[in-house]
Parts: sequence; C-alpha cells; structure tokens
Amino acid sequence: MSDYSAPTKDMRFVLTHIAGLEELASFEAYQEATPDLVDAVLEEAGKLARDVIAPLNTVGDTQGSVLADGTVKTPDGFKEAYRQYVEGGWNGLAFDPGFGGQGLPFVLGLAVQEAITSANMAFSLCPMLNVGAVAAVTAHGSDALKATYLEKMIAGEWTGTMNLTEPQAGSDVGALKTKAEPQADGSYRIKGTKIFITYGDHDMAENVIHLVLARLPGAPAGTKGISLFLVPKYLVNEDGSPGAANDLKCVSVEHKLGIHASPTCVMSFGDNENCVGYLIGEENRGMACMFTMMNNARINVGLQGVAIAERAYQHALAYAQERVQGAAIDDPERKPATIIHHADVRRMLMTMKAMTEACRAIVYRTAAAVDRSHHAPDEEARRAAEGEADLLTPIAKAFSTDMGVEIASLGVQVHGGMGFVEETGAAQHLRDARIAPIYEGTNGIQALDLVGRKLNMEGGAHWKKLLEEMRDFALDLRGDNQLAGFGPYLEDGVDALENASQWLVSNGMEGIRDTAGAATPYLKMFGTVLGGYLMAKSAQAAQAELGNGGDGAFLSGKLATARFYMEQIMPQAAALLGPVTRGSEALFAIPEEHMLAG
Repeated sequence: MSDYSAPTKDMRFVLTHIAGLEELASFEAYQEATPDLVDAVLEEAGKLARDVIAPLNTVGDTQGSVLADGTVKTPDGFKEAYRQYVEGGWNGLAFDPGFGGQGLPFVLGLAVQEAITSANMAFSLCPMLNVGAVAAVTAHGSDALKATYLEKMIAGEWTGTMNLTEPQAGSDVGALKTKAEPQADGSYRIKGTKIFITYGDHDMAENVIHLVLARLPGAPAGTKGISLFLVPKYLVNEDGSPGAANDLKCVSVEHKLGIHASPTCVMSFGDNENCVGYLIGEENRGMACMFTMMNNARINVGLQGVAIAERAYQHALAYAQERVQGAAIDDPERKPATIIHHADVRRMLMTMKAMTEACRAIVYRTAAAVDRSHHAPDEEARRAAEGEADLLTPIAKAFSTDMGVEIASLGVQVHGGMGFVEETGAAQHLRDARIAPIYEGTNGIQALDLVGRKLNMEGGAHWKKLLEEMRDFALDLRGDNQLAGFGPYLEDGVDALENASQWLVSNGMEGIRDTAGAATPYLKMFGTVLGGYLMAKSAQAAQAELGNGGDGAFLSGKLATARFYMEQIMPQAAALLGPVTRGSEALFAIPEEHMLAG
C-alpha cells in the first residue's frame, strides 16, 4: 500500500478561503486559533497520521478486532497508537477548556480528523464517536455527569459510543425495546440488546461510556417515548477512577466487508438485572438529545467520504506514476510509458482529485457554519449559521460519502487488474468506504430529510439565501477575464437547482411520493452545484494568491482542478433536473409481485 501524506496545503487553503477561519478566529471563543497555531496543528497532525497511524491500516485490515475471553482485542499497534493520540492532546482540540479541552474551532478539529481518517479509517472511528458523545453530554448532561465524565472523555482516556440500533429497530428507532427502570437513588436499570455498536468494547481506553436510547415504563409509543442514558462499562469511584464492572458486555463482533479493525459489537445490557445508567436530559426527550451526537457524527461521516477519497487518490496517483503499460497515444516512437500518460487514466485521476476537493470544501463549510452557530457575535448571525448548518448537513454526509465510494472505485480501476487483488491495497479503500453511505442515517434518509424538512425550514429561507449567494458570485465571474468561462456553468447549475427546489416545495402532501422519489437525485444535484460553486470560489482565491507570489505549482493546480470540475462535472447537475421532476410513477410501474418476472 502506498504511503499517506496529509494534504495540509489544501486543508489550509480550504480553512482560509471556504471555511473563513480568519473570521472565526476573531470570535472571542476562538482567539487562540492564530495562523501560526493552525499551521502547527495541521503539520503535527499530518506527522502523527503519516508516521504512526497510517502504517497500521493494512495490519488492522488483516488482523481485525476479535472478541476473546469476554474482551475485544484490537489489532497489533492500535493500543499504542491510540495512547500517542491521547498524549498529544488531539482528542480535546475543539472542546471546552473548562473540562480540559483546547477551545479551538470545530472545523480545525475536523481537519485533524480528516488526516487521522485518511491514514486509517477503522482506527479513526473510535475518536470520532467519542467526539459526538462529548458533544451530547456537554449539551444535555447534568452538572454531576459533566463533572464525572467530561474531562476523561475530552482527553480521550475514556471513549464514547452511540447505542441506537436493535435487531428489530434499525432506521425505525421508535421501535426499540430496551428498557430503563428508575431507581430510588436517581439512577436507572437498563435492560436490552443493541447491535452495530462501533467500538462498543475495546482495549485502547480504560473505560467505555455508552450513550443508550431506552424506554421508561409507561412512556409514549414511538420516538416520543425514548429517553437517553449514560451507561459506563465501569462504574466510577468517588475519586474519579474506574470501579466495578457494570452489568453489560459485548456478546459478539460482526464480520464485515471493510473497516475490519473497528469492532462492530452486539451489546447486551442488564443480563443480571443490574446495569446502571444515568439519565441525560429530560425523560422522553432522548431523540432530541441524541440528535446532538447524530448531527455531529453525520458531518464527521461526510468527512470520512473526503478522507477515504483522498487516500484512494494518493494511492492511485502513485501507482499511475510507476506502472508502465503501452505507449502514449501521441508518441510516434511508441516508447513504453507509465499509465499516467494515457488520457482515460488522467480523466479518472482528475475526477478523483476534483471531487475530493469539492467534497472537502462542502464538509469544511458545513463545520464552519456549526462554529458560527455557537460563537458568532450576534443572535441573527448565529441563527443564520444554524440554518445553514441544518441545510448542509445531509448534503455533506450523503454527497461526500457517495463520492467517497465512487472515487475509491475509480482508484481500483486505475490499478486495472492489480486493483482487484488485495496485495495492492486499493480494494481496502473501496471496502472501507462502502459503510459510510449506510450508517448515521442511510443516504436515502439524508435525502428525505433534505427535501422533507430542510427545504421547508423558515419558508425555504436558507436554501434561497444560498442560491442567491451562488447566483451573485456567478454574475461577478462575468467580469473576471480569467474565470469568466466558469460563470455559465455555475449559472446553469443554479438555474436547474432552483427549478428543482421550487418543484419539490410545491408538491405538498398530495405529491409526497413524487417528492420521495426525487430526493436522492436532488441531493446529488445540490451537492454537485454546491461543490462547483465552492470550486469556483477556490479558483478565484487561488488566482489572487498567484498574483501575490503564492505557491505557483499548488495554486495553478487548484485553478486547473476547478476548471476540470466546471467543464466535466458541473454539467451533470442540469442533467438531473429531468430525473428529479419526473415524479415517482416509473419507480412503481411494475407491481411488486412481478418484479422478478423474466
């Protein structure tokens, strides 16, 4: 497998020109995010990812995590690498200094997480879930829970999990059966089984803190009757150290297509009727509390699409630069050439590069909107940022993870037959990437959320504002001699997106099936147009930096990549207007009983 180097130049560029890190650093909460500090964080995170975590990627894929003698053992080197991650303070980068965090912007923490995820996606899932658990406890936990758990979780010494899914309750969370019985001391006894619990047990941290959805006696049916509980693997002593084992256990670890090193656990709570849990937030408000963790995780999962795409691109590029096959088609001497000289290989590599950069821009902008929603200096700005974050989250999650799979698949194709054998490592990226469109709400659910909820928020104010921003930028490009050619592509995309959006919001309940049928192609259209807009903004910023004597090779590459996106990828957005607005009739034209008729 090829080496990995974090794309720190592009990360820094996107943080500056797309996420608006300079503005974020002007907020009182983020004044520590100086340019020197940001550069040092990216550089050191890149070293950790390259030198410590990336070398374990193949080891983890080959060995996997295993359940033995009631405990999950992670692959060789994982425990030691996680210790270095914790000792470096990486887990607490973006959290409350009052509990040991460093108080830096979420979007900067996201850039660090990208490097860790590209290096080793299976490893990265442990800190990723912990970040979301910390966010939920911070937002909804009692003062006592915060005092007991947050400092250790923020440090990464204890790790958090998300326990939603049950055998009969997947995406339909309201069907869960796990029970919580209140006790006289204010705690609860938890009983039930949860499946697909990432890092539900492992040997890298001294305690695992489970956030568990369960139902109280007499609670309303469905999601309205769900509460959220903190359930530690080990109960905590008065001095803050782990104490007696709680009544919970991992009963099996799933055998999966990819991310083999990440233990996906079946967890059993309360086999001996003595599993202790503590309420987070109010009774029967568990879904609202859990959405804090889920929304955080959805942005981070979108980042996984970016990260695995970057790793697959680097891998494919290295192979294309060394694999000799045939001759360049325009070489009259027919000398043997590396495959990077073939036009179709270049097309694949440029597609991989352009889509990765576009998705990085989408995810970073979404994370920056979250930062603004918490810390912008006035209420109006915070509300606007919250609306933007809500709108963009399903796009960041679904579009980026779909593209992650597509780009990893292209990476296999660049390798040709060698990509289909495990020794080259290209197949692992595709296998690992395939989970991301599924978990944290399948991408179909993200699309339904976008068209069913997010388009209609505040009368459509948020998507209308974003389209206006994109259209104004496209018009401005007409006066730019070097980038004027980008404008028509962006205008066509925005026109198609506006028409599709208006069609969707006009459907009403009587056209709800048509709306559902349009959801996935619409989300792809939105992601494609938004990605093109951000690539065009990147091109404008790169052109300005070039004029000021910036890094010529890097900035010229940004311009060329943006041009490729506008000419080769952006036209696909307008082509999706037909599938979006055709309705659902063709989806249901064949009766269910005839679907297999041949």
